[in-house]
Amino acid sequence: MNYRDAIDWLFSTQMFGIKLGLEGPTRLLKQFLAFPAHGVKVIHVAGTNGKGSTCAMIDSVARAAGIRSGLFTSPHLIDFRERIRVSGVEIPEEECAELLTQLRELCGRLDPHPTFFEITLAAAMRWFRERECELIVLETGMGGRLDATTAVPADVCAITPVGLDHTQWLGDTLEKVAIEKAGIMVEGKPVISSPQEPEVRRVLEMEANERRSPLEFVYAPLQGYPIGLAGPHQAWNAAVALECLHAAEIPLSYETVHHGLSTVRWPGRFEVIERDGKTVVLDGAHNPDGAKALAVAWKSRFGETKAALVFSAVAAKDIAGIAAQLAPLASEIHLCPVDSPRVVPTEELAKFFTGSTEYPDFAAAFAKALESDAPVLVAGSLFLIGEAKERLEGGDRVRSDQ
Repeated sequence: MNYRDAIDWLFSTQMFGIKLGLEGPTRLLKQFLAFPAHGVKVIHVAGTNGKGSTCAMIDSVARAAGIRSGLFTSPHLIDFRERIRVSGVEIPEEECAELLTQLRELCGRLDPHPTFFEITLAAAMRWFRERECELIVLETGMGGRLDATTAVPADVCAITPVGLDHTQWLGDTLEKVAIEKAGIMVEGKPVISSPQEPEVRRVLEMEANERRSPLEFVYAPLQGYPIGLAGPHQAWNAAVALECLHAAEIPLSYETVHHGLSTVRWPGRFEVIERDGKTVVLDGAHNPDGAKALAVAWKSRFGETKAALVFSAVAAKDIAGIAAQLAPLASEIHLCPVDSPRVVPTEELAKFFTGSTEYPDFAAAFAKALESDAPVLVAGSLFLIGEAKERLEGGDRVRSDQ
C-alpha cells in the first residue's frame, strides 16, 4: 500500500471501536516483533491532564542529552505521523506505509481484529526498535490499567494530575479513576507522581505498596529553567519529567536540561500564534481541570484582557465544569460543532454559555471571532484544535475519533 491507502485502511479499523485490555495488544506486539530490545529504557506516563506535555519534555531533554528517543502520543492534530517520532522527527510516509502494510496482513489473521490504537502502538514500537531507540516515552491513550500501552514493560512510570474524565470508561469517582491510572505501575519499578488530591494520593500509595514500587511525589514546581511551554502548570510537569529521567538513570547536566526545556514544543496546549497582527491561542482544555489550568495561563499571559472565545466539545464531557472556568475569560463566545461523530450540538453547548452565539461550523465561528479587537481563544476538544491549526497553518488534516 502507498501512504494514503495505508492511512485509509488504518482509519477504517476505527469501526472496531475501543477495547480496553492487554491480551490483544500483547499478542500483536509479540507477533509483530515490536517489544523493546534488551536494555532499552521505557518511561510510561498516565494521568488526566499534562501527560502529553510531560512526555514532550522527557523526550526533549533526553534528546538534548544525546539519547535517541522514541515518542508515542495521541491523538494527532493534523497528520497521523505526529503520534510516532524518533529524535523529534515524525515517521516518514514511506516507512509508515510499509509498517501498516505488514500490519494489515498480520491483522487479517487475528481474531478478534486489533483496534486502531493497538495497530498504531504496534507500528510505533516496531519503528522505535528498527531505529534502535535507547529510550521510549509512551503516553497512555486512556486510563492506564487496561490501556494498550501498558502491554509494554516500563522501567519508570509517571502519574500526572488525576481528575474526572472518560468517566464512562474509567469510573465516576476520583478513586475509581485513580485505580485505572495506577494500573500502569510495574512490580518494583519507580513511580513519579504530580501532587494529587488526597483520595487519589491514597490510592496511588496503596497500589505502589502492593507492587513494592518506590513512589515519589513531586512537591515543588521546577525553578531556574526557561520552559518552552506556556502556563505556570508546566513547571510542575517539568519537575515530573526530570524526576522520570533521573529514575531512568539518564545522565543530565544544567546545559542539557536548559536546552531541552527551553526548546520543547507541544502544539495545541496554550499555543500562541500570531497571524496578521492577530493573537490566537489554541488550547485543548477538554475537562474542568484542564480549563482551570488554561484560565490561570491566560491570566498570567494576558492579565484582565478578555478573549473572543471559540468553543466546542464532544460527548461525555463535563461541559458545565469547563464553562465555569472559561466563560469568565471571554468578552464574546462563539460556539460551533466539532468535526467528530461524538459532536455535541451547539444548542446543548449554549445552555452552559450565557450570551453565546451559535455557528454551523468552525470556519464561521472563527471568522467572526477574528473580527473582534480581543485576542482569540480556541478551546475545548483537541479535534477542534486540529481544525484551527489546519486553517491557520495549512496541511491535510486526517480526522480521527481515537
